[in-house]
Amino acid sequence: MKTAMVWGASGGIGSALVQRLVDEGWEVLSVARDPGAVPPLSAEVIEADVADPRSVQEAVARSEELVHEVDLWIYAVGDITSVKAEEMPPEDWERILVANLTGAYLSVHHSLPLLAADAHIVFLGAVSERLRLPGLAAYASAKAGLEAFADVLRKEQRPRRVTLVRPKAVQTSLWEKAPFSLPPGAMSPQALVERILQANQDGHSGVLNL
Repeated sequence: MKTAMVWGASGGIGSALVQRLVDEGWEVLSVARDPGAVPPLSAEVIEADVADPRSVQEAVARSEELVHEVDLWIYAVGDITSVKAEEMPPEDWERILVANLTGAYLSVHHSLPLLAADAHIVFLGAVSERLRLPGLAAYASAKAGLEAFADVLRKEQRPRRVTLVRPKAVQTSLWEKAPFSLPPGAMSPQALVERILQANQDGHSGVLNL
């Protein structure tokens, strides 16, 4: 049985990933800051706050007790705010960068010893150059940084594969914090999940533009 690890399993995309993977017969480790918010599925739920390095390390240690190795590792944690730089409190800047970038580093850093030699690592990015709008300095910066991090990690971790997914707008509650309405033609979380799992099946590595 293949094993997947999903960070951010309580979010719209994360929960859709867990549901689809379980339906396909994967063993799934669901990692979330609030385990009670993870849909009740036949998957292990592990509590972790990606803003806390010790919490991340403990989550991985717990995972090592449950599975031998992880074949598909996905970081679906994210947060957004809309505040102009001159008005943004430093703690808001830090929160957005931690959720979208630093947390990705911490999670994969501690997870690497648990990953199979040919594991697929997936990060949920964004088309950051389209997000360089007033109020989105922290979010756009974090997603641009995540893309650079994934590119370097891909070179360091061969033969493991690293995919940075750049979806168009996705219908999740994250958009309630955005300064504009959900654009027409936005993807459903389920449609995004299908593309991610197809990329995994196809042996994808690199940037996946959707």
